[in-house]
Amino acid sequence: MRNKIRSRVLIGSPIRQKPEILDHFLTSLLRLEKDGLDVSYFFIDDNNDEASSTQLNLLMKEGISIVIRNAHQQDIYFRNETTHYWNEKLIWKVAEFKNTIIQYALDLQFDYLFLIDSDLLLAPQTLRHLIAANKDIISEIFWTRWQPESRPQPQVWLKDEYTQYEQYAGEVLDEAQKEARYLQFESRLNKPGVYEVGGLGACTLISRRALERGVNYEPIYNLSFWGEDRHFSIRAAALGFSLYVDTHYPAYHIYRDSDLKDAKLFLEATDPNPNPSIPDISLSPSESHLEARLAPVKLRESSRRPSLTLSMVLKNEGNRYLRQALLSHLPYIDQAVIIDDGSTDDTMDVCMDILKGIPIRLINNKDSLFTNEIELRKQQWRETLNVQPEWILNLDADEWFESSFADMLPAMLDQQEIDLYCFRLYDFWNETHYREDDYWSSHRHYRPFLVRYRHDMKVVWKETALHCGRFPSNIFDLPHQLSPLRLKHYGWAKPEYRLEKYMRYKQLDPEAKFGWKEQYESILDETPVLVEWVE
Repeated sequence: MRNKIRSRVLIGSPIRQKPEILDHFLTSLLRLEKDGLDVSYFFIDDNNDEASSTQLNLLMKEGISIVIRNAHQQDIYFRNETTHYWNEKLIWKVAEFKNTIIQYALDLQFDYLFLIDSDLLLAPQTLRHLIAANKDIISEIFWTRWQPESRPQPQVWLKDEYTQYEQYAGEVLDEAQKEARYLQFESRLNKPGVYEVGGLGACTLISRRALERGVNYEPIYNLSFWGEDRHFSIRAAALGFSLYVDTHYPAYHIYRDSDLKDAKLFLEATDPNPNPSIPDISLSPSESHLEARLAPVKLRESSRRPSLTLSMVLKNEGNRYLRQALLSHLPYIDQAVIIDDGSTDDTMDVCMDILKGIPIRLINNKDSLFTNEIELRKQQWRETLNVQPEWILNLDADEWFESSFADMLPAMLDQQEIDLYCFRLYDFWNETHYREDDYWSSHRHYRPFLVRYRHDMKVVWKETALHCGRFPSNIFDLPHQLSPLRLKHYGWAKPEYRLEKYMRYKQLDPEAKFGWKEQYESILDETPVLVEWVE
């Protein structure tokens, strides 16, 4: 019997949110019905509240397929009990975030993209129901009082910027007629059904067909309408797509803090399968619905080996050994923290492609820290700790272990006596041979690459701009062991790579203050001593 093909769905959201609202939002997403679906997540972390970023990072322990990209932007966004205050810069920043998510959905060939704002709560049936509607672009309805004393209005409209009544070409309507037609529109949307509209946003399912045809949130240069959803909707219509709204399972909009009381009631009322193990749980201020939701997962995790987080700093590695390295690590890592230090090639595309299905936290440095390695390594350490790692594997993009590593790793992680493993690193000078002479003998020494994170450890760094070490300098205070497993390093394996590194060291360390002058000069030796690798 042939297996039924499962639809692949990407749920995406740019997120700058208060922790309590975000907690409800994430809880709502986790309980969506996903039978018959392969669901992944792509969140852009634009939070300015560290507690909200921590909540997102907690999801990486859920074992779901998730990418979290750090926006590294510090714009001011203000909201209060009256309204939300937007400006053009903020709007088009969000549009850029949404387009980033669209491109990811295209690159990884998802069947659907579900774009949702982070202050919405969904009924569990919503996602599967929208897919079953078989529309290329469809939103689930929600209603909002845009001003405290105004009546609730839907997030969909019929034409122009936000016109919610029918008006035919050349027709002139007075205010009473407009009101009567608005009430007709409102009445229709209060009945369960699927209706064609002229504009929509905030809670939208988009098919791959529509994505491939070019729907996106780029501003249309000759259109003055305010808001990225207007430009999306008009572009979609111009490309030949009708827009629809579903009204069977209205979402709940936490537009103001005062909406939080009813938000909890919404979650309780729409949950068809309340967890009997946590029916009346009383959460302390440090707990959350999300933590309660993850509690069963944490119990399950206790029966398996400790998790392993791959931590990497990358810059323009797309056409080198990155793909081979990631494929080597893929069988045994549980999540990844990737810092892209200002790449201008397809480095991130390679990461997304190889690591699909692995929880990833992405950090994009718009200004490279490559010339100040100590700041880069400190950043790597901080960002890695943000995902609450158990074990950390710190490798560069051109390094991977010999094949027996995967078999021996579980026993290394699943013990309590050793917190740090050190390995010999072999510098390959071509695809099959490593270098061995007085200047190149790193494989005779053991260096730390795999560490168990200890929360009580106070770190100290070697404060040098180059050759500062990947881990804090006091890492050897931890109980450690020398491993017989070998690590292969291909950063020197081609002449052009060696020349590039030689020029870099000459530029950054002309007096060899941080390194070894004779070793620098030996990089370009024409007849080095090479030894064949035996696996």
